[in-house]
Amino acid sequence: MAKMNIKKGDKVKVLSGKDKGTEGVVMRAHPQSMRVTVEKVNVVTKAMRPTQANPQGGLTHMEAPIHVSNVAVVCPKCNKATRVGVKRENGKKIRVCKKCGADID
Repeated sequence: MAKMNIKKGDKVKVLSGKDKGTEGVVMRAHPQSMRVTVEKVNVVTKAMRPTQANPQGGLTHMEAPIHVSNVAVVCPKCNKATRVGVKRENGKKIRVCKKCGADID
C-alpha cells in the first residue's frame, strides 16, 4: 500500500473533479482507503432519519472524502500547489516543498 503524504491540518488544492481549483484544509485523513476529507469540498446532501438527538431529521449537507491523488499540498512559503519531498534532520523525517525546498511541517 502506498504512503499518504497529506496529513490532517494541511492546506490543499483540488486538482480535478467538480471542485477543481478550490483550496481548503484537510479535516480528516483516511490512510486505508487513500482518501481525505477537505472542508467545503465535495459537499453532498444526506438524508438523516429522526433520532432523539435530532428529532426533526431532514436533509443535511456534509463533506464526503475524495481520493488523495486529486489534491496537492499548498506550500506555506511559495503558496503554490506542490508535490511533497522528504529530508532527514537529526534522525527525523521532515516534509519539504519540491518547488522551493521550504519545510511544510
